[in-house]
Amino acid sequence: MQQTTNTILMVRPVNFRMNEQTAVNNYYQKDIDDVLPDTINTKAQKEFDAFVEKLRAIGVKVIVVKDRMETDTPDSIFPNNWVSFHENGDVGLYPMFAENRRKERREDILETIEKEGFLINNIIDYTSAEEEQVFLEGTGSIILDRVNRKAYCALSPRADEDLFIEFCEDFEYSPVIFTSYQTVDGARKPIYHTNVMMCIAETFAVICLSSIDDKKERKNVIKHLKEDGKEVIDITETQLNNFAGNMLQVKGDNDVRYLIMSQAAYDSLTKAQIKQIEKHCNILSSSLETIETCGGGSARCMMAEVFLPKSKNKV
Repeated sequence: MQQTTNTILMVRPVNFRMNEQTAVNNYYQKDIDDVLPDTINTKAQKEFDAFVEKLRAIGVKVIVVKDRMETDTPDSIFPNNWVSFHENGDVGLYPMFAENRRKERREDILETIEKEGFLINNIIDYTSAEEEQVFLEGTGSIILDRVNRKAYCALSPRADEDLFIEFCEDFEYSPVIFTSYQTVDGARKPIYHTNVMMCIAETFAVICLSSIDDKKERKNVIKHLKEDGKEVIDITETQLNNFAGNMLQVKGDNDVRYLIMSQAAYDSLTKAQIKQIEKHCNILSSSLETIETCGGGSARCMMAEVFLPKSKNKV
């Protein structure tokens, strides 16, 4: 069982903009006044292309799929919310909070993954939960410690506890459940996705502990991380607001490990934190300013990890 992969699925946007349907509980999204939608989309595409180029330059295999104009899916750039790919050949499909995000789920993307030589054995589909207004947004809601078989989930309107436990039973993970908050206009509100405040790598975890208001829950999360030998790198809420929790460890050429993050996330880290991370792996950052501002998501959200086995009949 591996925690990191060298293969990533990414979706190049064609209609990127601030999604009014997700802004109701994603407090990171902002509209850029006086900028035309086409300009925003073009800027997002440039950031996306530069990011892909950087990943490929270090040896990460990036499978890029183009979004479709006709579906009008402004958040398609964040595929990790609707799909997850697992080492045993299972694929998870997830129920999405925003109606216009449900159109991001595309069968042809799964076919593209198969054409790239990967084997899909079984699709575990949770999307019917949308009819009950129950949501669990993939590896946005769920942080997987694949080696220790633990799944961490911060409950929110986009992460339902019962459905998360069902996921853990289906995929054989032990659930670690808590609620994570951020301050919005003076009030504490649940953070919409766990992967904004937490990242689990092979030998360390980056996490905003102060966002877990309940002391027992916070203690429990720390206990799980430490008993699995993770060095805990604690970030502040200000760093969280700069997407310093939204990171992903990947493998490049020769199995060299990199922690991937945005430039804003990197710039928010202290020298001591950078040193802590660099004890474990290299850092790669890329400017994602437009994507972060309008989309309210960052580097990790843009990457759906592919852990599927290789197809035997692929020459």
